[in-house]
Parts: sequence; structure tokens; C-alpha cells
Amino acid sequence: MTPAINAAKKAGIHFRVKEYEHSPAAESFGLEAAEKLGLSPDQVFKTLVVTDGKKLYVGVLPVSNQLNLKLMAKALGLKRVTMADKQQVAASTGYVLGGVSPIGQKKLLPTIIDSSAQTLASINVSAGRRGLEIELSARDLQRLTSATFADIN
Repeated sequence: MTPAINAAKKAGIHFRVKEYEHSPAAESFGLEAAEKLGLSPDQVFKTLVVTDGKKLYVGVLPVSNQLNLKLMAKALGLKRVTMADKQQVAASTGYVLGGVSPIGQKKLLPTIIDSSAQTLASINVSAGRRGLEIELSARDLQRLTSATFADIN
């Protein structure tokens, strides 16, 4: 069990865990998950952590898209954000890069979920380990993370 799965269980939401064999040679963890699970890259969402130099923030968006830092900053009400340092991400979330889940992080960070998630019956996000995904509704993810929906790609 990972903190993400434990948090989903504790919240009593409907979810499914999907596991696949992670390849250390994979160039994109998210695209690897989509391919190995037979899912559209628009249905598998990645978790990216950004900073304004003081605080950390989380963006959740389809693996098929790139995070637009200007739109992310705007959604957070900030002037600008940059990608956070790998060590900062691991220390703050408790997860290793490629396995960062928006759920069950050590410290709840302000989170923005790309609005495209609202058009899907369910989405898949990392369950807190490379090779492990959790499928749930975008609304349940929003509830678990206290997130806001916005266009961030």
C-alpha cells in the first residue's frame, strides 16, 4: 500500500489500482503508463510540482500535454512559477520522481487539475510508485486534494 491508496481507502471513494512493469529505460513515465495499461494518453495524468521561489504547488494534467507555466501561475494567482527542484519535490511529497501522486502527499500542497479532466468519466494518476496507477473520478481527486480546476496546458 502507498499513502495515495491509503488516503483513497480512508476517504471511501470508488477507485481502481492498476499495476504494470516499469522499465528503467522509459523516457516518459506517464506515456509508459498509458502504453502499458492500454489507455489514451489523455486519460493518464501526470503530477508536476512547481514553485514561486517560496512555496510549492502541484499541477495535474494529461501526460500527452505540457504544463504551461504562465497558465499555472495565473491559476494560482501568482506572477510566475518554475519547475521545482527534484530534491524539494521528493522531500515535500514523500514520493520519488516518476511516482509522485497528487494524493497522500506528506504535506497537502495547493493543487490545480487541468480542466480537461472534467470531461472524462475517470482519470488515472500515479498511485505513489513507478508502475502503479490509481483510477478515479476527477471530482474525487479534487475532493482528496482540495484542488481547483483550470486550463494549465
